[in-house]
Amino acid sequence: MSENDQAAEQPTGPQFAIQRVYVKDASLETPNSPQIFTKKWQPEINLEMNTKTTPLSQEHFEVVLTLTVTVKNEEDTAFLVEVQQGGIFQVSGMNEQEVGHTLGAFCPNLLFPYARETVDTLVTKASFPPLMLAPVNFDALYAQQMQQQAAAPAEQH
Repeated sequence: MSENDQAAEQPTGPQFAIQRVYVKDASLETPNSPQIFTKKWQPEINLEMNTKTTPLSQEHFEVVLTLTVTVKNEEDTAFLVEVQQGGIFQVSGMNEQEVGHTLGAFCPNLLFPYARETVDTLVTKASFPPLMLAPVNFDALYAQQMQQQAAAPAEQH
């Protein structure tokens, strides 16, 4: 085998691949049903998001995007739904900053449509109107998080 053949087999530069996308956990609570269905529907929606990254190997990472949606109608909780959307991603050939951005912004951005669809499915199966969550700018959230981390050490002195 010549050097050119060996070089062709070795990928160079950044490598990224989705290995698997899955629902890790999902729950739905409707604490005030069936009475909640007798009231006029004027929902107040609260969305909380969180991401967690777990290294599986040097090149493989699990990223879990957690969406927690609480909807109140008047003063009563109509429903609370939580979805943990997981993904296994292969990431290599990147520096630490690129890996951080990929796992902290790019991967959650890929997982969000799956999580949003799962939330909507659970909500409609519970007999509530569809809930299509608005898109999220994970790049902006990641940049904000990096700014907060950079400012934190300066505040401690």
